Amino acid sequence: MTQWDAVLRGGRVIDPESGLDAVRDVAIDGGRIAAIGTGLEPGRQEADARGQVVTAGFVDIHSHSYDTGSLRLQALDGVTTALELESGVTPAADAYAAAARQGRPVNYGFSASWAMARMSVLTGAPLDGSVRTFFRHSAEPGWQRAASRAERDRILSRLETDLADGALGIGILAGYAPAADPGEYLEIAALAARSGVPTYTHSRDLAEFRPETLIDGAEEIVRAAGETGAHMHYCHVNSTTLRHADRVLGLVERAQGEGARVTTEAYPYGAGMTGIGAAFLAPERLGERGLEPSDLIYAPTGEQVSDITRLQELRAADPGGLVIIRHLDDSDAGDRALLLRYLLFPGAVVASDAMPLTWLAGTGPKSADAGPETPDAWPLPPGAFTHPRTAGTFSRAVRMLTRDGGRLSLADALARCSLRPARLLEEHVPAMRRKGRLAVGADADITVLDPETISDQATYTASTRPSAGIRHVLVNGSFVVRDENLVATAFPGRAVRAA
Repeated sequence: MTQWDAVLRGGRVIDPESGLDAVRDVAIDGGRIAAIGTGLEPGRQEADARGQVVTAGFVDIHSHSYDTGSLRLQALDGVTTALELESGVTPAADAYAAAARQGRPVNYGFSASWAMARMSVLTGAPLDGSVRTFFRHSAEPGWQRAASRAERDRILSRLETDLADGALGIGILAGYAPAADPGEYLEIAALAARSGVPTYTHSRDLAEFRPETLIDGAEEIVRAAGETGAHMHYCHVNSTTLRHADRVLGLVERAQGEGARVTTEAYPYGAGMTGIGAAFLAPERLGERGLEPSDLIYAPTGEQVSDITRLQELRAADPGGLVIIRHLDDSDAGDRALLLRYLLFPGAVVASDAMPLTWLAGTGPKSADAGPETPDAWPLPPGAFTHPRTAGTFSRAVRMLTRDGGRLSLADALARCSLRPARLLEEHVPAMRRKGRLAVGADADITVLDPETISDQATYTASTRPSAGIRHVLVNGSFVVRDENLVATAFPGRAVRAA
């Protein structure tokens, strides 16, 4: 009698690719889906999935989670693959090696980082293969200036090395370097086109925000796609566009209609999060986005920034300190409808912009991992803080898209979380052809959920509450979440690299 590694019994199996939607057993063997049917032979492990949906694990293409705690929160939100593509890292080889040594609960991968390559070339910032480098140096003006021809060549060379080492594309944080020449952006896009990889852009300022910008951020992305033929992915279009959806989404739709490869992502929250030293959070620039100091919450202390003086103090003392930025009001029906518009845009994918854990001052046991976190501590020690999107993006998106105004079928909503992001990468990343699907031969990256109760539970004040309705999560056939509880000893994540 055949004995599989594991069998999920009697769930409603939804495969976003084939359209399968039926009650079936799912057998897992050797890290892959081995059989889908009824009355399958026993497995060495069995899990009851009756009354639940069994589907492909969620693929997050925009995750800055690099510590164990925040990745576990993502797993409890149904994520089985978390990729750092918007910021990226450099050297990519070092990042992959470090993640393999540490072990990760979910699959991982990295793009090449234009911002970090630029920091190194223009200011001598160290290259350590860690996204922490960006947060530490993001506020330094030296890397934000225009680069010379020789400097551009060195940046391109660094990126070429990372691509040769398996980086999944090129991350371009254009919004953090407002003085960078638009010609440099086109050169990076041309490199991506030659290499057959996408770029992942945090756009430059829109003209509505900053009329003196060197080029409108949305037009820059679309122009690069048209002139170079590169696949230009527009990161978190919701938080960089805000209330200008008509123009920006209209521009993207026209470009798509003319054959340009421009794709978009969104997350279902009205507030963003980044380092407090970001150029667009300078006191004199807050008004561009209709912000005041009180719209910022400084994560290390949990304080609402009181005034311009306090903002200046924090930017000087801790420019990389994370801060929540309240752009839109999640409780306002009009703002929620605007967020849905970004999520429902044709071809859009759900992506979290998940953030690493910050530790409130004076809390948490000391260690060398992410600040004061003990690498394997679970439950999280008191004082752990992040943006709620780290813990709740995908559950919140599924709820909004299927139950709270979105009116999508469950299969369509799930596809925006799994199949669509996998397809964005699969042309140049063969491993992604086995993800985002629930089919025989696919990787056993599986999320089992309750479609009636799935929802986020994290808030801006209780940001590490795991999502509800996620019953089981398997990564490469191993349970990372079982019966809604984290398996703290599970680190089955594998590297995802480009061909």
